[in-house]
Amino acid sequence: MIRTMRPVIVAGNWKMHTTPADAGDLARTIEARTRVDGVVRVLCPPYVCLAAVRDALAGSDVAVGAQDVHHEATGAYTGAISAPMLAGLATWTIVGHSERRRDACETDELIGRKVVAARGAGLRTILCVGEELADREAGRAREVVDRQLWGSLGPADPATFGGDDPIGFSIAYEPVWAIGTGRNARGSDAADMIGAIRATLAAIGFGAGGEDVPVLYGGSVASSNIDEFMAEPSIDGALVGGASLKPDEMAAIVARAGLTAAARAAAVA
Repeated sequence: MIRTMRPVIVAGNWKMHTTPADAGDLARTIEARTRVDGVVRVLCPPYVCLAAVRDALAGSDVAVGAQDVHHEATGAYTGAISAPMLAGLATWTIVGHSERRRDACETDELIGRKVVAARGAGLRTILCVGEELADREAGRAREVVDRQLWGSLGPADPATFGGDDPIGFSIAYEPVWAIGTGRNARGSDAADMIGAIRATLAAIGFGAGGEDVPVLYGGSVASSNIDEFMAEPSIDGALVGGASLKPDEMAAIVARAGLTAAARAAAVA
């Protein structure tokens, strides 16, 4: 049961796609196709496209997010982008994506520092967690996600993450084994893990036992499977990868998320 009316969020992670020449047009098209009441929409283009997407979305209620952020505000970190540098360009950021963990060997401790840095700079932050196939097949999925949460969030004060902003901090559960592999998670799989995530948040010390924290699903989300996930009361939206580059897909995904948002609003009316 939903103890509070958590927001419904759909965030698109464009990864290393688009250029400043075409990102703005894509953002405008997606914005126009996804105007659905009750759904928080976020687009996360590559760093070099942030300004183009920001300008394209000016005057709309679609937010712009960065795909990563550095854990320090300034310093001798060649090629890195800090949270203060994103002022005026983005209001959201993704932290701890599985591809950053894999390709940049990011640790839970480092990811936790990124969360603190991002929230300290006022960026709404999506923390990604999730297990690989070997962990799930060995029965270690919950253990892995629990360790990721404690490792990144445990050392800090949970009160600093969300504050008074109901979408200041959220989590995306992304089973790595379901991202671009052709293997699909089920809605019940995701709901079961999200229940475990909220139990861990409660143990860490989050208010309301973690029930106030939006948790998204992020494993190869598409129009063909979004219904299964949004039908689960514990799932509060989606972190969309490749499908977020396709206006038709995003339109269908946001439309389905809107049904959940409307149902939640009616339940508390």
